[in-house]
Amino acid sequence: MVAHAYDFWLFDLDGTLVDVDPDYADAVFDRVGDQLGRSFSEREVEVLWHGLSGERTPQLREWGIDPEAFWAALHEAEDPTERAEATFLHEDADFVADLDRPVGLVTHCQEYLVDPVLDQLDIRDWFDTVVSCTHDIGWKPDPAPVYLAMSDLNVGDDATGVLAGDGPNDIGAAWNAGLDGIHVERHDPQRRGRCVLGDYRVQSFDELRRAARVASD
Repeated sequence: MVAHAYDFWLFDLDGTLVDVDPDYADAVFDRVGDQLGRSFSEREVEVLWHGLSGERTPQLREWGIDPEAFWAALHEAEDPTERAEATFLHEDADFVADLDRPVGLVTHCQEYLVDPVLDQLDIRDWFDTVVSCTHDIGWKPDPAPVYLAMSDLNVGDDATGVLAGDGPNDIGAAWNAGLDGIHVERHDPQRRGRCVLGDYRVQSFDELRRAARVASD
């Protein structure tokens, strides 16, 4: 599988192309905990921040946390400037900049946080469209945000596409929209507690780059 096998590419953002300093996530969950009247363990922060268990809402209910109150507290606790300053690119993320196909971003990260991150990292021009999931648009694995990105890219019904992400919701959204799914494993599966299936599973986008070089030889 090489980049040119697809007519367009879609990517998740957090955990796939970028990540944050763990100290920032800890500080955010401290503020969320103050709002909810409970503390979060290191493991709980890891699972919720990175979505290691898949959809977060069922996980919150399992832990006895009201999802609506949690999301409201989380959005209030996040500071766009602090978030952008604490965000870094994964070393292999420049794979996206080298693509000569339409490229879109489909992320659960909200627009008020995405915009400062893209500007801080100077990667806004990597993407031809950016879709932030909302209750109105839908949340991955719902294919609705993927369809919206595809509409923005103006790709035809016969176009072949792929969505790359670091979690099961990304692969689910890809499959539900009729796309291939690439799982980029940023976490030890033992920490996740499961393996995430995908049409392709890689540790790094560098593996796709190497595949492209071999195919061109």
